[in-house]
Amino acid sequence: MYIVSSVLNKDVKQYGKQYMFDLNDDTSWSSDEGTPQWIIVTLDEPQNVSGLCLQFQGGFSGQQLTALVYSREGDLTCQESFYPEDINSPQQFHFKDASLTKSCSKIKFLFESSSDLFGRIIVYNLQVLS
Repeated sequence: MYIVSSVLNKDVKQYGKQYMFDLNDDTSWSSDEGTPQWIIVTLDEPQNVSGLCLQFQGGFSGQQLTALVYSREGDLTCQESFYPEDINSPQQFHFKDASLTKSCSKIKFLFESSSDLFGRIIVYNLQVLS
């Protein structure tokens, strides 16, 4: 399950969150204006998470991304910041201490800033790495 902070013009049919996970390079989640934007991914079963892979649209990238990892009990076990490039290519980010991300059940990706002047984020693909 996943939820997002916003969808461009509330048009979920064209820009909805489901498009981040369909592995189709022609579809994407597009946020509305404003910062911060965020994505929350709740895993079906707790997993050992090593990192994430994101693909943005250049010009609409998150510039500062904070990943908040939660245990199945709901405790924050890891908080780490990443600094994506403003490019179209997939980018991988790995947690420094994988022992803190064991038995992860939920991750919140917080985009504290965007390369877009209006704070919009466009994500073509999001993968949680284990």
